Order: sequence, then C-alpha cells, then structure tokens
Amino acid sequence: MRTSFSPKNNPRVIIIQKLYGKFFNNDQQLIFPKHRFKKFIKDIVLGTIERNEIIFDELTNNLNDGFNFDKLDKVFQVILKSATYEFMYKPNISINIIIKEYLNASNFFLDYSQTKYLNALLDNIGKKLRSSNA
Repeated sequence: MRTSFSPKNNPRVIIIQKLYGKFFNNDQQLIFPKHRFKKFIKDIVLGTIERNEIIFDELTNNLNDGFNFDKLDKVFQVILKSATYEFMYKPNISINIIIKEYLNASNFFLDYSQTKYLNALLDNIGKKLRSSNA
C-alpha cells in the first residue's frame, strides 16, 4: 500500500530534496526554513555533504563488486548517501527506523519496484556498517 507523504511532515523528504539540490546544482544555497525537525534536517544534510567522500567509499566497499553507483538514478544516489550517513554517524537511531523512514520518503520520488531494490540495498549496507562499527 502506497501512501503519499507531504514534504512538510516528513523530514527525510526535505533531506533528500536539499541534498539533491546541493549535489546536482552546486550554486544552490542551502536554506533551512522553520520546521519542527529543523536541527535534525540540518545535521543530516550538512553532515552528508561534509562527509560525502567517506560515505561514497563506504558504499563502494560494502556493496557487491559488480555494483556501479554512478549508474543509479540521482535521487537513488542521494537516498543511499543520506541513509549511509545516518547508519555511520547516528548510532542511536535503529537500522530498521532509518530504513523504514527512507522507504516512506522514497515513495514520494521512486516507483514501487525501485523502493523494493532500495530496501534490499539499505538493509545490506546498514547491517554491514553497524556490524563493523560495533
């Protein structure tokens, strides 16, 4: 069952939008409007941008050898990067919550078949990162 999510009540939709704008339009200035999760949104967005190279290295190291990150849809790339940031730097948030929230947010951007693939990738990455950091 697909549900629609409005950006104003789902912080991860806003995170995906901000990161997409920053990664694929470098001239865009990041503005964080008033939101009840503003601190969380700002932390994830700025942390993902700041640690982009580390996150990219972790993604390439933890995914299969035949996996080509650059061939993925740009929104897909942004979701993987922001979720990986949360797996690595937000240990107090459960893997299952991170995956569930990004899957809910991805319904706003991706087709159902893509969200199933995203679920498998996020589960794989989350388990590998959390087990190696434990």
